[in-house]
Amino acid sequence: MMDLHCHVDLYPDHDIVLKDIERSHYYVLSVTTVPSAFKGTVALTKDLNNCRTALGLHPQLAHQRYNELPLFDKLCPKTRYIGEIGLDGSKGYEEHMLIQKKVLEHILKKCSEFNDKILTIHSLNAVDKVLDLLNIYPDAGRSILHWFLATKKQTDRAVELGCYFSVGPAMLNSARARKVISWLPPDKILLETDGPFTKVERRLSLPSDVTLVTRYLSDIWGKPLSHVNSVLKSNLKTLLDKHRLEHS
Repeated sequence: MMDLHCHVDLYPDHDIVLKDIERSHYYVLSVTTVPSAFKGTVALTKDLNNCRTALGLHPQLAHQRYNELPLFDKLCPKTRYIGEIGLDGSKGYEEHMLIQKKVLEHILKKCSEFNDKILTIHSLNAVDKVLDLLNIYPDAGRSILHWFLATKKQTDRAVELGCYFSVGPAMLNSARARKVISWLPPDKILLETDGPFTKVERRLSLPSDVTLVTRYLSDIWGKPLSHVNSVLKSNLKTLLDKHRLEHS
């Protein structure tokens, strides 16, 4: 199984999350929020064969840390994983949308120089703007829309663009999010936690908590857990297949 959106470096106790990743054997993508955090996060997870570090510049920090774009460019060849990136149109961040868009467009342009990138993307209250840019830069890589909240029309458009969707336990607590999950094609669903920014049973989420999502999918699909696990593992394999990416 997998957790494709986890802020490993931001847990207050690294030991707890690192041991969980080691015990679970799940494939974990450790996302970063600024390029300057990349090397430290790589070092933090260096002993975990099942954990990869993504290079990111979070939209909520874009107006403060856009000066790290040259560092992003320098580090980009060192990983095929990009994230957390995206746009955020929420109160307090919408006023910085212009610089957010410049940052995201820069990142997508840079990623288009390669043929193997996998991107995990934030689109809160900015879905159409994100999809517009993904449409302009189709060669940036495979996109995973993290914690996707959208209309049916927007969801259909994202599917047409070939996006994947990562679903976490915290989404199950929202009627709006559950509705979106019901619209997602099974072959485009992946798992995430967004830990440590989410909680399960009053504690910080850990990668092993994605099993809450697999049980939920089993219920709404009317399929045994073994079937759900098989589909999700197949989705991950397809996502990571470099040959498919080069010829998609």
